[in-house]
Amino acid sequence: MTRSFIHTSSALLLATSLFFTPLTASAEVKDKFSVAWTIYAGWMPWDYASNSGIVKKWADKYDIEIDVVQINDYVESINQYTAGQFDGCTMTNMDALTIPAAGGVDSTALIVGDFSNGNDGVVLKGANKTIADIKGQNVNLVELSVSHYLLARGLDTVGLTERDVSVVNTSDADLVGVFATDDVTSTVTWNPLLSEIMKVPNTSKVFDSSQIPGEIIDLMVVNTETLNDNPKFGKALVGAWYEIMDVMSKGDEAALTSMALASGTDLAGYKSQLNATKMFYKAADAVAFVESKQLPTTMKNISSFSFEHGILGEGAQDADFIGISYPNDVVTGSDDNINLHFINDYMKMAADGTL
Repeated sequence: MTRSFIHTSSALLLATSLFFTPLTASAEVKDKFSVAWTIYAGWMPWDYASNSGIVKKWADKYDIEIDVVQINDYVESINQYTAGQFDGCTMTNMDALTIPAAGGVDSTALIVGDFSNGNDGVVLKGANKTIADIKGQNVNLVELSVSHYLLARGLDTVGLTERDVSVVNTSDADLVGVFATDDVTSTVTWNPLLSEIMKVPNTSKVFDSSQIPGEIIDLMVVNTETLNDNPKFGKALVGAWYEIMDVMSKGDEAALTSMALASGTDLAGYKSQLNATKMFYKAADAVAFVESKQLPTTMKNISSFSFEHGILGEGAQDADFIGISYPNDVVTGSDDNINLHFINDYMKMAADGTL
């Protein structure tokens, strides 16, 4: 799960500058589009959808072209999307809020693909440890990422706060190696890194995302103006996605093996990651999730966390600075500054078979 602020300062700088001069993808009717994705269990379907010709099949149906591009650096992919170099990009709900939305780029969660259900975890050295044992420790994690959010949620369950620990900002590329050193005692990370760290003898996973189900959500986010001007783009992406979801839900081992190898693991390893991921294989389930009362509550919590950590954008006076819209005319945050939208329209078409 490469879903993190690898270059936090540059991401925040970009978001801040974009607040004043938004660089959005060109809003116009067009026939060529590009989307970016990075390696993570829930996003590997985009690799298979591209290589198997499924994306092309759906793009051809609507007489358009869609280029699906893998980016090796997660936050860089979001930065490039925010700067208008891509029409869409895979990202978490938190990152959609704190990078493009906070940067003034109006964005839409076109596809709600899954939520982490154990793929993210807090790990301490020592057997039979609990989350309470983290008090007073240095915690290595990617600062201002979903790992940071997970830590805060875990601390809250035992009456602790971030003041009770010291966060050590560590690149995701270094987390596994750093954890093996004697002076590092705790970390927060995601799969496949989490699985590697758990192989270290005498370690305890003391909290994970299965204890906050539905809060770390993985999305395909697209530029709102581009989507509104080009509904065919939305239909083709959603159509391709749910064709792959159907393949995966049937346990197609050739497809799953392809995704596993592309993500650097084997079939068993990939299945293990999927077991810790609540995939919405059926569009109707994703629609129900987006329409639930839980989603606005989750996003309010994330807005509060983001404001407290100074990543809601330049000029944010409170946690309600950025408005977020949901189906059925529900809005959290400012009605005058809505920059993130959760929609059900296209996923409903997939559920109804009307794409």
